[in-house]
This record gives sequence, C-alpha cells and structure tokens, in this order.
Amino acid sequence: MSRLVREWLMRLGLYHLTTHEDREEIDREIEARTGLYCDDAIRKGLVSQEEFEKIVWSVLKHGKRRKEVLVEVV
Repeated sequence: MSRLVREWLMRLGLYHLTTHEDREEIDREIEARTGLYCDDAIRKGLVSQEEFEKIVWSVLKHGKRRKEVLVEVV
C-alpha cells in the first residue's frame, strides 16, 4: 500500500473512513489513471488534491454498495 496515499488520507481527515481494501483500491485507481506507481504519481503532482478526494469518495461509495449487496444476499 502506498505511503503517500495513507499520508494524504490522514492529512485530509479521511483515513478513518477507509479500510485496508479501500486504500488498496485507491492505489490501483491512481495507478490506472496515471500509468505510474501511485506514490510516484502523487510525488510528480499528477494527482491533484481535488482528484484524489474524488477517487477516495468514489471508492468509498463503491465499497458501501458492495457491502449493501453482501448484506442483502446473506
């Protein structure tokens, strides 16, 4: 998992909202969008704070839907 993703989440007060799996998904999304390892992309300024927050909320929303579906199935 990315060290910088963890730092940004903490700085923005969003870390406590994410699970380990959410943070890994955030890493993957940054890597997919930039074509670089997520720490490198953040270090090079290829991900703005605004874009980072959009990615985080997208992952959180997707995770919530995934959990709701699991509850419905069980």
